[in-house]
Amino acid sequence: MKIFAGSSNLPLAQEIAQYCKKFLGASVLERFSDGEIHYYIDENVRGEDVFIVQSGCHPANAHMMELFLMIDAFKRASAERITAVMPYYAYGRQDWKDRPRVPISARLMADLLVASGADRILTMDLHSPQIQGFFSIPVDNLTSVPVLTRHLLGLDLGELTVVSPDAGGVGRAKHFAKKLGAKLAIIDKRRPRPNVAEVFNVIGDVAGENCVLYDDMVDTAGTLVLGAEAIKKAGAKRVLACATHAVLSGPAIKRLEDSPIEQLILTNTIPLNEAGKGCKKIMALSVAELFGEAIRRINERSSVSSLFD
Repeated sequence: MKIFAGSSNLPLAQEIAQYCKKFLGASVLERFSDGEIHYYIDENVRGEDVFIVQSGCHPANAHMMELFLMIDAFKRASAERITAVMPYYAYGRQDWKDRPRVPISARLMADLLVASGADRILTMDLHSPQIQGFFSIPVDNLTSVPVLTRHLLGLDLGELTVVSPDAGGVGRAKHFAKKLGAKLAIIDKRRPRPNVAEVFNVIGDVAGENCVLYDDMVDTAGTLVLGAEAIKKAGAKRVLACATHAVLSGPAIKRLEDSPIEQLILTNTIPLNEAGKGCKKIMALSVAELFGEAIRRINERSSVSSLFD
């Protein structure tokens, strides 16, 4: 087994390699003056079980192109099996035709990964679990729930109510609430255009409750902040938030700082940007152990299903 890393999230890749008691594989990633990527493997990988850690975070297009080229390089170097370890799956939000004449970008990303030569995908908290069906190769979709619930239970907040910020996230919020032994509430939300959300009402009793908003990612934080304001207006005592992927683009940090959210708990599937690091409301937890254990089990041909819970 050998573990290699692209440029998107080197700290997480190093943590994963450390858990697996390995050093990151030797390779060189360069760019020509016009921006073209040049990659080569600096050690023998013939017959090896190769894992490439590369998150599809900003700049997503550059990082995904890196991954395609890396996969192709390992295929041509006669690696026995190539697993793309994508803590954050780029273009995952575009997984269906929400209007005429648009691409299904999540499906195209799957096709490109398979065409590049990937034999397996290891990822975390896909925006829609159905994305696994876009692939003709095995996909392991881990969840950050064990890491997030362990942290929340350690805060000793008493009884909790998990709040889904929209109807589409009810399934994962229900699973999260079950693991916490918490009640469930839902925010009825409409999104007239991308990155713009409008909250209408709260379904469920949140008055006097300690509430935790739960979503798969935080991008511009519009959904999260509007949800926090809605449940605070409905009488919530305390408001925290949890999410897996720290996209944090545009006005996200300012919105969070001005919001009633006491703490936003994220994971390191995407490295925090400078603004995120400087925000006192944000805490990032590591998912390296989950990915490291999944990699170990895949390499040993043992079951990874227990890690999905």
